[in-house]
Formats: sequence, C-alpha cells, structure tokens
Amino acid sequence: MVFALLHGGNLGAARQQFPDAPEPFIDLSTGINPHSYPLPRLSSDIFARLPEPAALDQLAATAAMAYGAPSLDHLVPAPGTQILLAPIMTLVPPGRAGVLGPTYTEFSRVAALVGHDVVDVTDIGQLQDVDLAVVVNPNNPDGRVFNKRELLDLAGARKHRGLLVIDEAFMDVGPVGASLCGEAAKTSIVVLRSFGKFFGLGGLRLGFALAAPEIAERLAAALGPWAVAGPAIAIGQAALADDAWSKAMRERLQVEARRLDALLIEVGVEVIGGTSLFRLVRTSVADQLFHHLGRAGILVRRFPEHTAWLRFGLPASEAAWDRLRAAFADWRVECNPSSPSPRLIPGKRQCNEH
Repeated sequence: MVFALLHGGNLGAARQQFPDAPEPFIDLSTGINPHSYPLPRLSSDIFARLPEPAALDQLAATAAMAYGAPSLDHLVPAPGTQILLAPIMTLVPPGRAGVLGPTYTEFSRVAALVGHDVVDVTDIGQLQDVDLAVVVNPNNPDGRVFNKRELLDLAGARKHRGLLVIDEAFMDVGPVGASLCGEAAKTSIVVLRSFGKFFGLGGLRLGFALAAPEIAERLAAALGPWAVAGPAIAIGQAALADDAWSKAMRERLQVEARRLDALLIEVGVEVIGGTSLFRLVRTSVADQLFHHLGRAGILVRRFPEHTAWLRFGLPASEAAWDRLRAAFADWRVECNPSSPSPRLIPGKRQCNEH
C-alpha cells in the first residue's frame, strides 16, 4: 500500500478552495518554523557573481561541525534535500526499496522513478530484507523517533549490499543524541539534513547529505558546479554558525508547542504525535474541521489516506494565535450551540457536514 500524503503549503490552491476566506491566509500546513532566522545583509556581488568554491567549502565545514559529521569530506551541500533523492537512490542497483511510513511521499515516488520496486511498510523490522531502506527520523507527520541502536543494526544489515537513507529533516528539534550524522563514515548510511525547516527559510532551498567520502564525492559530482546559490551559501553559513540563536529557538518552539497542545486539547481533538514544529491530531470530524478552518483563512494539513488526521504547524504571531483561537471558538459553538460551554467530544460526530 502506498501512503499518499499530500504536500502542505499550497496557498494558491487554498485560496481557490476557500475564495471567501479572510486574508492574509494563515498557513499551518507545512511544519516549517514560522520564526525565520534574521537575514544578514548581503553584498550585491553575491547575486551578480557565480558562487566561489571557497565559500561553499566554508559552508560545508560549518554544517559538518553543526551536524556532527566526522569531517568536511563527509558532507555535500545541495539546493534542498529533494534534489538529492534521485542521485542517492541510484547508488543502489534497481531492486527492492522499502519506505517506512506513513511519511513524506517523495521517497516512494523517486525510488520508483529510478527503477526500484517500492514497498511502503509500517514496521521498521520489515526493512531488513530490502536493498534500499528509507526512514524519516523524527518521522513526518507523527513525530516518531527511532532508537539509534535499531537504526545502526538496520544499516549493518546493508553492509555488503544496499543502503539505509535516514531523513533527519526535523532532527534540529529532535532528541539530543538521536542523530546518525556522526555515523556517516559507514558506507551503508546516507543522512539527509534540511536547512529550511528549523531556520524557517524553506524558500532558500538548502540541504545537506552526510555520507562516507566516496559516496559524498559521487553525490557532489552528480550535482555539478554551482549547485547551491550564493545567497543560500551566505545565509546558511551565518545561521549554522549561530549557536545562540539555535539554542534560544529550540526553547521557544518547545514553549509554543505546549501552547498549541493546550489549545488543541481544549477544542477536543486528540493530539497523537508531532515535534515542536508541528502537532498531529485525530478526530472523527477532521474533514469538517479542515473546511471550517479553511473558511476562516487558516490552512492545516489533511491526509486523504488517514481521514481522521490533521496536522497543525505553529502560528507565526499573536494575531495568528488569536485568529486560530477565534476559529476554534466558532467551531465549538457550531458543533453544540445549545451548550453553555460547547465542547467537541473526540470520537463523536457532533457537527453536520458543512
């Protein structure tokens, strides 16, 4: 079974679906940090000239230190991790690819595109016998974090054939010590790190692969020269070197995630997972709630294959928090207008189809 989870962030489609919604639309569908890293002032030369190799090397060295890579030779900068999927998956001859889901659907799509026979699995033990294994850690959308020893054992099973790909797009807000970046010297592991999610700069298109030097060389060769734009190099370098900002932001996100939990619990949905950048909830009236929020100009993530699920990112401002809270208040009144303290009860269908 393929877990067809749609992508978030399509405000154009949201505006077509909810043409009367108030503006600005509040996008809670992506899981990208709404508090982006403050952009440094950039010289106009960065936009006018091709990126300097020395600047890319400096970014790679800073990223290697930030992520705990064994050395600079184990890291490949790229214009987003998406562009790395096909080169990584062609490192393995066409065979069986297993993707632990439900998760980001591009892994299955690209694996099939390059010639693998793809199977989507729900248990990590089902990845033992595949040639290409893919695990997202922490997982999107449920935030599952996998035991490091378990992942290393899975990589060990690929020592003489195959590859384990670990997508750590949300590891910046994951548990301390859970990353496999420090294990990138192993030839059976490739770790992906996304820059844009934690630093709130998804449009910058910057990401990294961490792998054994011989694999890193092949990936760099596949990307070719000038793969990462000059502005992305400069901004990425500044952000990844700013440990104080990262530490303060992790603390802020934890506080705001707890605030979101309280709001979601108050409205009566069940929080079943997530990270400090997003929360996954379950309710029998997910479709109605999605449409109610959409009409209020608030976009959340829904999952056609899991119709009781919705995913909420963090609001970016107090005004956005106020609009979400007001939309939830309207929802509770719509669900049970006669109650002196209207409340949606999980598992009971109280609202009519809107």
